[in-house]
Amino acid sequence: MLKKLLFLFFVTIRLTVFSQTEEVKLVSWNIRDFGKTKSSEELNSIAEIVKTYDIIAIQEVVAGYGGAQAVAKLSDILNRKGSKWDYVISNPTNSSKYVTERYAFIWKTKHIKIKNRGRLVKELDIEIDREPFLLDFYLGKEKFTVLNFHSRPYNRDPETEIKALSKFVLNSFSTPVLIAGDFNVNEKEVVFNQLKNRGYNATLSNKKTTLKRTCPNGNYLNHAIDNIFYSKQIKKLDGNVLDFIKACNNLEAGRNLSDHLPVFLKFSMN
Repeated sequence: MLKKLLFLFFVTIRLTVFSQTEEVKLVSWNIRDFGKTKSSEELNSIAEIVKTYDIIAIQEVVAGYGGAQAVAKLSDILNRKGSKWDYVISNPTNSSKYVTERYAFIWKTKHIKIKNRGRLVKELDIEIDREPFLLDFYLGKEKFTVLNFHSRPYNRDPETEIKALSKFVLNSFSTPVLIAGDFNVNEKEVVFNQLKNRGYNATLSNKKTTLKRTCPNGNYLNHAIDNIFYSKQIKKLDGNVLDFIKACNNLEAGRNLSDHLPVFLKFSMN
């Protein structure tokens, strides 16, 4: 009887571990001017917001040394909050002086693994000002690819970049893919139909993700431009904006972290 109970106990533990590892929570966040201007207190606030998630895709990391240093500091702070994390930082994008930046991924290493350190998609560096950063992740034997992307501003034709990115993605992958980032275009626009017609979905539907400078009539939200698109092999379990502002009196301090809110997708593989 005791042996039978022990057997059932270990089976239950194994099933519990499996059910925990088959789900992934991805956060995408444009953290404005993410570099040496971010204080330790601000980095700790960022860590508190994202610490319960599994993968963090960061846009707008400063291209100079201060950007890489800030990512390393954030990873170190996260490591002191109960889980083991690792990170990669892209090379500077092939962009003009005041446009170039880096991307970063930070992830929990307990269940999520990588086999390389990722790459900037050089195939797109002519068509896209800040070519996306691609990294393959592994959840057990399951592989999924995340592209980290920051388009040009809304008044500089980001739609052309999105078309080029969509074509590259649709022609390059048959395995699960997620495109995380700041698109500077609302997901409801027709430029995303190329992805949607091939089975891609947007995590958010017309949800505002950027912050105003002031809070007129209690409204501090501005544009719906940050999102995570995912291929048909991905099953969405949950997804939303992480609104850490909550009230107008928090807006000034919140904007010191970023003028964008993070967005998240909780998913499993179909």
